Amino acid sequence: MAFSKSFPKRSDKSVYPRWDDVFLSKDEELSVEKSCREENVRLMRECIKDAGQIIADSRLKDYQTDLIHVAIALFEKRASHVVFWKENKAKDKFMDSEGVGDKN
Repeated sequence: MAFSKSFPKRSDKSVYPRWDDVFLSKDEELSVEKSCREENVRLMRECIKDAGQIIADSRLKDYQTDLIHVAIALFEKRASHVVFWKENKAKDKFMDSEGVGDKN
């Protein structure tokens, strides 16, 4: 099933927005998933390094399991989920179709 996201589209004729569905193609979806995975791997490595530094700075014993628990906690705070990335890609497609320059 393809990823889709609905966006409100304003109209001069009604005070209520019309909702437009934006679908990602299979290639777009796979590309976003690949980018997300690469970023999450980079981010996890960074979190492991940061966790090691936190443990060392705090003069805690550096058990690997503790290091990984701290790294996972950091990762969960920092990591974006695949759905977030797909929603951003869908938003970009919607904004491009609307001809809106600023996507934020």
